[in-house]
Amino acid sequence: MIAPSVCRAPRVLLCILLAALGHAAGAEPRRPLLRDFIGLCVHTVQFKPEMYAPVARFVRDYHPLVWDTGQPMDFSTQLPMARNGVDWGGMYGEWVKSGYRVDACIQFDDIEPKAWSHAATDSFAYGKAFARCFGPGGKNLVECMEIGNEPGLYDDAAYKTIFDGMARGAREGDPRMRIATCAANLGPSGRYSKSVDCLKGLDSLYDVVSVHIYPELEGWPTWRRSYPEDPKLHFLEDIGHVLAWRKEHAPDKEVWLTEFGWDASTKPAPSSGDFAKWEGSTDLQQAQWIVRCFMILAATDLDRACLFFFNDSDEPHVHGSSGLTRDFHPKPSFYAMAHLQRTLGGFRFSKIVRQDANDGYVYEFINDARERIWAVWKPQAPERDVAVPIPGAAIVKSERMPLIPGAAESVKFAVAPGGNIELRATEIPVFLWLR
Repeated sequence: MIAPSVCRAPRVLLCILLAALGHAAGAEPRRPLLRDFIGLCVHTVQFKPEMYAPVARFVRDYHPLVWDTGQPMDFSTQLPMARNGVDWGGMYGEWVKSGYRVDACIQFDDIEPKAWSHAATDSFAYGKAFARCFGPGGKNLVECMEIGNEPGLYDDAAYKTIFDGMARGAREGDPRMRIATCAANLGPSGRYSKSVDCLKGLDSLYDVVSVHIYPELEGWPTWRRSYPEDPKLHFLEDIGHVLAWRKEHAPDKEVWLTEFGWDASTKPAPSSGDFAKWEGSTDLQQAQWIVRCFMILAATDLDRACLFFFNDSDEPHVHGSSGLTRDFHPKPSFYAMAHLQRTLGGFRFSKIVRQDANDGYVYEFINDARERIWAVWKPQAPERDVAVPIPGAAIVKSERMPLIPGAAESVKFAVAPGGNIELRATEIPVFLWLR
């Protein structure tokens, strides 16, 4: 079972302004293409690769370690077969054949720490076997393995022992296999994450720092989330704090936001129990917020962001309705993300043209042919007409993000004196192709 995830990282101001200054000074690294930046969290045999191809090409799989070791755990693995009968080679092979890149999150959060008889040697044996089988030097099906998802029930010493053993085993099994941490946080370890202090002295054993951060205004009992631009949120501030830590302590490592998202259920909260006061979002809000969030995250120094989750069963509780599909029927967010991938997949973030709650957000994306697309939206209602300056350019196409299958709606705009255009800005992004 995939454990609920809530980051409790310390909060500081997000360095979007600093990022913009760095960009102006030519100090920023080359941004990833959106098709490489956008990831999707999935779960083993439940994932339908042909269905989700339009929305993401990078998938993060929750790979249960106990499926491979059995209970009691036996680390003489039978990979690529799991002990419960799953053919990882066939499954990951199908995903790769379908055009996906795979990150396997080795999940042992549900295994009691005392169940490990010889944690150091057993984790080494597993890491070596997994990397040798699935890494670039083996079957070339998995490009990165995360060592743990949210192992908060392990104390720091126990996690560090397993991380050290599994990472060393993976380096020996296939040096080209990339290694990511479990969900990490700054400051003391939390229930759903381990402190970055656990990584001290282990620099050679990981390539990626993984973090789980949700746009949550409140925790228990509502778990209320909000739109990504909400100034009351600490979502972007927490990400900025991790990026600042990376710059100072681990400049050669990547940072991946491996879980974020919004629940959207058609059902009311239960009348009693832990989730009686739970608050979700609407299907429309989920679609709007996911797409806008990916574009905002692309403007930070994150190297990748993975949305939680691919599918749900419409359960009204935390992480119970986070999917792009509901019982494998697309939600509006599915069509919105498919359009984002289709529109900006071959583009990378270029610059923030404008970022104003009233006059709208305008973000520029550019491809290697120097073609430009601008995304325009308002973070909150009411919608309004806004003027967008496009000096020396003309708009050749304009589309509003769709919420249903079929062609996207064309958006009308007016050319104003002085090189501006005027259009209606709403919470649903509009995409402008510039010539």
